Amino acid sequence: MKLTTRGHYSVKALLDLSLQPGYAPASVRAIANRQDIPAPYLEKLLIEMRRAGLVKSIRGTQGGYQLAREPAKISIGQILQAVGDTI
Repeated sequence: MKLTTRGHYSVKALLDLSLQPGYAPASVRAIANRQDIPAPYLEKLLIEMRRAGLVKSIRGTQGGYQLAREPAKISIGQILQAVGDTI
């Protein structure tokens, strides 16, 4: 299976969120640094995934993005569809 950069970054971002202790919120900057993804590009992808209901955003100093549902209930197909990508 071959993914575009857009799809690859989206999957990496959600994997990073799923590895957070207690699925706690993570900032865009923290995810971007850990996964080596440009932060402005990642922000756009996370906004698209938020609109699709895969992640939710939390405001404030301890805020960021977190999964909107359990990782086992999110498929790669749903992630790709959220960002307008295909396999």
